[in-house]
Amino acid sequence: MLESYVLDSTATRHDMDSLARKYLDHQTILFEEVAGKGAKQLSFNQVAIEEAAPYAAEDADITLRLHETLWPKLQAEAGLRAVYQDIEIPLIPILAAMEQRGVLVDRKLLAIQSRELAKRLHEIEAQAHDIAGQPFNLGSPKQIQEILFDKLELPVLSKTPKGAPSTAENVLQELADQGHELPRVLLEHRSLSKLKSTYTDKLPEQIDTDTGRVHTSYHQAVAATGRLSSSDPNLQNIPIRTEEGRRIRQAFIAPEGCRLLAADYSQIELRIMAHLSRDEGLLAAFAADADIHRATAAEVFGIPPGQVSGDQRRSAKAINFGLIYGMSAFGLARQLGTDRGSAQRYVDLYFERYPGVKRYMDETREQAREQGYVETVFGRRLYLPEIRDRNGQRRAAAERTAINAPMQGTAADIIKRAMLRVETWNKGSGLGVTLIMQVHDELVFEVVEKDLELAKSGICEAMEGAAELSVPLRVESGAGHNWDEAH
Repeated sequence: MLESYVLDSTATRHDMDSLARKYLDHQTILFEEVAGKGAKQLSFNQVAIEEAAPYAAEDADITLRLHETLWPKLQAEAGLRAVYQDIEIPLIPILAAMEQRGVLVDRKLLAIQSRELAKRLHEIEAQAHDIAGQPFNLGSPKQIQEILFDKLELPVLSKTPKGAPSTAENVLQELADQGHELPRVLLEHRSLSKLKSTYTDKLPEQIDTDTGRVHTSYHQAVAATGRLSSSDPNLQNIPIRTEEGRRIRQAFIAPEGCRLLAADYSQIELRIMAHLSRDEGLLAAFAADADIHRATAAEVFGIPPGQVSGDQRRSAKAINFGLIYGMSAFGLARQLGTDRGSAQRYVDLYFERYPGVKRYMDETREQAREQGYVETVFGRRLYLPEIRDRNGQRRAAAERTAINAPMQGTAADIIKRAMLRVETWNKGSGLGVTLIMQVHDELVFEVVEKDLELAKSGICEAMEGAAELSVPLRVESGAGHNWDEAH
């Protein structure tokens, strides 16, 4: 699986059946063929030995044949082989240990939150009915469509493949940005409803009866950029900026005698951008440990850093992160709540002040077109099959990915290398430290209370040393009785 993933993360799914079809032109025996389907499906120990043996033997045979096919391809690419051998393979036991350890969750607190969310959802529903002037089902796209576009006559911004007005999240967001109240209320309802069904209702059901903990599954071979993903529960999707999201984090708690310690890379993708672009202005700002958004605002608005207002800093932050994700002037205008012309002027000014960033973006697009892929600092590749597509939209999307992927992918490599370094440090530390979660650019640990200060400095030092870039890596850490407190 990992050999295939490192060779080309986007070419195929990396399960054995898909790989056997792609590389060996072989259709494997499916589990359903030996165990049946649905309610009548047998567990494997109930399958007759005559059917179980060929199925199991095929697994071993196909694994070996895939390895014999994929390994020579990896050996031929030194950079990819290093990603596989030095990052992905050593990470397996660390992820396994995190899954086994799990994390303590406060069932009672989640029940309280679920009741509060139910009450709030009921209030929002009443508010939506009030704005619409009639009751309707907030979960029905057809009824929402009738209210928004037939009754309230809001502008139709996009259509479904069948030609009906779209009620997708991005459409509602754009209508809300235009000042329409009902789309904003619907978005709030969707967001809270998702939190309730995915977390406050479901997390208690996912608590293991033996351990009293929730055991997420980490996936190493899913995200194209090299990022880890998780499921049951998906820890990556708990919003951190909303009050409700933070409250869910309060339910992730430390056991008796311990604290949760969260260590988070600060502005890692912007630091990687500075490293990749070699832009003198960005390098100088990070070398001076300046507030990068304030520094950008000072450059773009042509004022001393001390005179930058809160609004100007927020605008600069939107520009900094927007450009990393390949945001257009149109997208930036929407985010800043300004017109497209003003947003374009900000972008032009930004590139004037940080010419290295513009040069990096142009060169990366060109390089991606020539070779069909981009690379992280550590040699991980992301192939871009649509970079030469005739369809302008697909090509533009591939170009945005080309700019962003080296930053996201390098950040993914760094957090993985950090996990390996922390593990090495921890083995020799003699401290009561256990890694329990990895979320985006953050690692979360259970730490015995008396070891907290030593653990904090050891972990931060290990993480900051996970890569040598031309700007320093910075790690912020905090501790508390729960995950929210640790931020």
